[in-house]
Amino acid sequence: MDGSQRTLLITLTGRDRPGVTSRLFTTLAGFPLTVTDVEQVVIRGRLILGVLLSYPASTDMGQVWSSAEKVAADLDMDIEISTGRDRDTPRRRGRLHVTVLGNPLRPAAMAGIAGRIAAGGANIDRIERLSRYPVTCIEMDVSGADPETLRAALAAEAAQQQVDVAVQRSGLHRRAKRLIVMDVDSTLIQGEVIELLAEHAGCLDEVAKVTEAAMRGELDFEGSLRERVALLAGLDAAAIDEVRNKIRLASGARTMVRTLKRLDYKFAIVSGGFTQVTDALVEDLGIDYSAANTLEIVDGKLTGRVTGRVIDRAGKARALEHFAQQAGIPINQTVAIGDGANDLDMLQAAGLGIAYNAKPVVRQAADTAVNVPYLDTILFLLGISRDEIEAADAEDPPPAE
Repeated sequence: MDGSQRTLLITLTGRDRPGVTSRLFTTLAGFPLTVTDVEQVVIRGRLILGVLLSYPASTDMGQVWSSAEKVAADLDMDIEISTGRDRDTPRRRGRLHVTVLGNPLRPAAMAGIAGRIAAGGANIDRIERLSRYPVTCIEMDVSGADPETLRAALAAEAAQQQVDVAVQRSGLHRRAKRLIVMDVDSTLIQGEVIELLAEHAGCLDEVAKVTEAAMRGELDFEGSLRERVALLAGLDAAAIDEVRNKIRLASGARTMVRTLKRLDYKFAIVSGGFTQVTDALVEDLGIDYSAANTLEIVDGKLTGRVTGRVIDRAGKARALEHFAQQAGIPINQTVAIGDGANDLDMLQAAGLGIAYNAKPVVRQAADTAVNVPYLDTILFLLGISRDEIEAADAEDPPPAE
C-alpha cells in the first residue's frame, strides 16, 4: 500500500446485542474506506469490536469520525478512534499456537506464561477460550518466537504453575493432522490389562513391579513382557473375558473418538497389551486400525507365551508408519498419544507427540504433555472447542451407554 494511504482504528466496547457489527459497517459503507482487519470478542456479555480501515490521505475524515461516534451513542457503547499512517511492515516470524490447560487456571499461571512470551521478544496477537470444563483451556496466537525456544521456556513455567502448555506451529501444518494413533493401557483405558490378568493368576505384585520399571524405561520392553506373560501360564482363558468386562475407558475417550470420527480423522490404537482385549475396543469405538500382541491359548489355558512379533517400542513406531501408509496420510500429519517409555519412538516419529499423564522421561521427550485425567482435552490441542463438540452432539446425539 502506498504512502498516500492512512489507517483508522475504531474500537467499540459495551453490552453485546444483535446488530452491533451490522450497524457499524452499514454506517461505514457510505465512505471510501477499505477494511484491512476486524477482531471481535464477547466475554460474559461484554463485546469488544475492533475495525482497522485504510483510506486515501485526501479523504475528509470528519464525517466518518462523527458518524462512528453517533453509532456508539445510539448503541450506548464506548468508542475509541485513532488514526495513523499505513506501513508495509513484514509479518512477524514464528506464528504459533500456545494452548494452556488448567484445572483450575489461576491468574498467576497466565501471568507467568505471558511473561515468558514477552521475555522471549514475542507478541500475543490473539487470545481465545476453547473450554471452561472439564478444564479451562485458553489458546493464544503468538508471533515473533522460535518454537523450540518458546516450548522450552513455557514447559518450565508450566511445571512451576502446575498447568499444561502446548506450543504448535500455526496454519495448515496444524490443521492437516488427520491420523490419531493412541496407546491403550493407562491411556485409552484405565489401568493395565496384564495387571488385571495377573490379579486372577495371583501374581499381581510381581507383575506390577516389572510393568512400572518397563514404563519408566528401566527394562527392555520385550523381555519384560515375556517375563510377565510367563507368570500367567496355566491361567484359564475365561479370565480374559472377565477382565474385558471390567475394562473402563478413560474419562472423555468416547467423546474424543466420536468427535474425531465426525471430522473424518482416522483413528488407530497400538498396544503392548493383547488383541484379546483390543479387538473388542476396535468394535466398540469404531476404530480404523489396531495392532497388539496376542496371548497364546492352548486347551483353554494361557501358555505363558505370546505369538508372532512383539509390539514393543520400535514396533509401535512401525505400526504408526504402517497405519499412515494405509490411510494415505503423510507421517507429519499424524498425532501419537502415549504414557510409557515404549511409546517414545512413536511419539517422536509423529507430527505431534503428546505425553498423556506420562512418566517423566516421556513428558520430557514429547512435543507436549497433558496431565489432566480427561482424554477429550486432546481435542483442544487440535483447535477444537468445547462449544463445537457440544454443538455436534446436539445435532447428532451419541447413543446412550
